[in-house]
Amino acid sequence: MAPTSEQEMAAAVAETTAPVSVVGGGTRGAPGRGAALSAAGLSAVRLYEPGALTLVAGAGTPVAEVETLLAGEGQRLAFEPMDHRGLLGTEGAPTLGGVVAANVSGPRRVAAGAARDFALGLRFVDGTGRVVSNGGRVMKNVTGYDLVRLLCGSRGRLGVITEVALKVLPAPETQGMLVLEGLDVERAVAAMATALGSPYEVTGAAHDPQAARTWLRIEGFAAQVDYRLERLAARLADFGAAEAVRDAEAVAGVWAGVRDVAAFHGTPGAVWRVHCRPSAAPGLVARAGAEGALLDWGGGLIWLRVAEGTDLRARLGAFDGHATRVRGAGPEPAAPPEPAAVAALTEGLRRRFDPRGIFDREG
Repeated sequence: MAPTSEQEMAAAVAETTAPVSVVGGGTRGAPGRGAALSAAGLSAVRLYEPGALTLVAGAGTPVAEVETLLAGEGQRLAFEPMDHRGLLGTEGAPTLGGVVAANVSGPRRVAAGAARDFALGLRFVDGTGRVVSNGGRVMKNVTGYDLVRLLCGSRGRLGVITEVALKVLPAPETQGMLVLEGLDVERAVAAMATALGSPYEVTGAAHDPQAARTWLRIEGFAAQVDYRLERLAARLADFGAAEAVRDAEAVAGVWAGVRDVAAFHGTPGAVWRVHCRPSAAPGLVARAGAEGALLDWGGGLIWLRVAEGTDLRARLGAFDGHATRVRGAGPEPAAPPEPAAVAALTEGLRRRFDPRGIFDREG
């Protein structure tokens, strides 16, 4: 099913009697159970006010189209959404609705926030076929944030997002980064924590254990970036001599690779996404025994590549966080188990928004 308007989407949901899986661009893997219900036909930028830093678009609008439009006005999506196609071997085009439904956020999340932090409002169709509008279209007239944030990250289990209103931000004049070589994971996490805790406004902190290379990104006006790179390098002197990279295109290329986990593209094995306290990252990486690893968000996000069928949760043991399998198969569910109290809340929300139980997940 591929409706081309909100009214058609509402009718399709109201009339279906079988389970459906909501999909946008299909870049995050195959749909779940039931027929695919595509939001890709709901595509158009409906309002863009650069002066008000707001954009409203249909859920099926390609992210690339939005980014091109914003770039023309010197603006951007500050939460830096990941493109899953290389990691998952999928095709299609990432859509704005899919990004919001999955709360897709990149390396800048550690400084700027996640997709849900930029969502001003949205419209969606619930499991009864009713159209629900929540939030607003401009920052000065926003109500109902709680419901907006609830839908962000719901992955299509509560309803089909049809329209999204987002706050956008100015793009920086330039960007640079420091590169530290030869650090083990424990020292790298300490260096990233020092950088993120400094006054130099670090907007990205990542580490590649295989190459023993740590990256720290700074963005802003050229003179400010130069000054902050120098001062940050001095503050990190105990971790070694940091190389300053001022070529903005080279910096952008490195961080696009971190954002999309490019090191795992075209490689075998299952890929896991682990959220944890940064201080726990060294122990988790050691226990994982992974074939590949990448730390983002200063160590708060760990990407791990292990052999197919590995029960990674058993290897990691109990920790303050959770692990999700994003590629490959295994003996355990891909999503982390919810505590009983959270599961009860989740089920209550699903019954409220989808009383017939027709929605599976956002694809």
